[in-house]
Amino acid sequence: MFTRIAAVLANAFPLWVLLAGGLALVEPRLFTWFTREFIEIGLAVIMLGMGITLSVDDFKAVLKSPWGIGVGFVAQYTIMPFMGWLVAYTFNIRPEFAAGIILVACCPGGTASNVVTYLARANVPLSVLMTMCSTFAAVIMTPLLTQWLAGRLVNVDTIEMIWSTAKIVLIPLIAGLALHHFLPRLTKFVMPVGPLVSVITIALICGSIIGTSANAVREAGWVLVAAVLTVHAGGFLLGYIMAWVLRFKEDSCRTISIEVGMQNSGLGAALAKRHFADPVTGVALAAVPCAISAIIHSVIGSILAGIWRLWPPKDAN
Repeated sequence: MFTRIAAVLANAFPLWVLLAGGLALVEPRLFTWFTREFIEIGLAVIMLGMGITLSVDDFKAVLKSPWGIGVGFVAQYTIMPFMGWLVAYTFNIRPEFAAGIILVACCPGGTASNVVTYLARANVPLSVLMTMCSTFAAVIMTPLLTQWLAGRLVNVDTIEMIWSTAKIVLIPLIAGLALHHFLPRLTKFVMPVGPLVSVITIALICGSIIGTSANAVREAGWVLVAAVLTVHAGGFLLGYIMAWVLRFKEDSCRTISIEVGMQNSGLGAALAKRHFADPVTGVALAAVPCAISAIIHSVIGSILAGIWRLWPPKDAN
């Protein structure tokens, strides 16, 4: 019974993220207690939860179907960074926001994409493997791409960002893998609540970021929202087109679209809070687009899942 309730609550993640963001604008103090340290711990817990769902067989599966995963990987780290760079330099927004847009666009796929893929009746194994591969690669790819594309906007310490990403992503993932292998009973008990914990954590992160920068968010208004919306809409669309052009089956086209369009916004927010915060005020405006990103890609992904669920792919694997 509890497992079923947890699953229902987790599947409503766009609602919780929207609610947290709206409340944070009205009453920031509800979320500002969730500081940078809590954000980093929360992200590490999410990555740990992802790690305990993985096994050696998952890595073997990568070798069995490298084409789909390889195309998805390339799409993830070309389409979204390109969209982030294009929007950052064409929209009339302040440099800190532009840097945040590029940062979140250079992040790996988000774990929520696996839930959306399932709801869309797409290729769930491909989604999980794509998320896994892009997340492991993020330790190097995210800092290097951010430095390359956003280096003119803000100062990017690439080495320090690589180390931060490793602490938040790689170490918890490896710990989760170890738990899955050595303590299978414990991981089997914990796994059902993992998605709900992830949803709650992302909602708190979004609320914290928006609450801390509420005035700046109100000042930027719809321009910032439109910029982030453009990045994600472009990611979903171009991801699908790329897979379709390469003649993937419909369920895999949908999966690659979702994986490319949905980013690990929480990781972007954590990195922005650590590396791009104002040294005097401690406010990290670059984290704001990451929080808005979590809301927007969740809403777009849920809408697509609802539409695609009405038309199950005829050629599914």
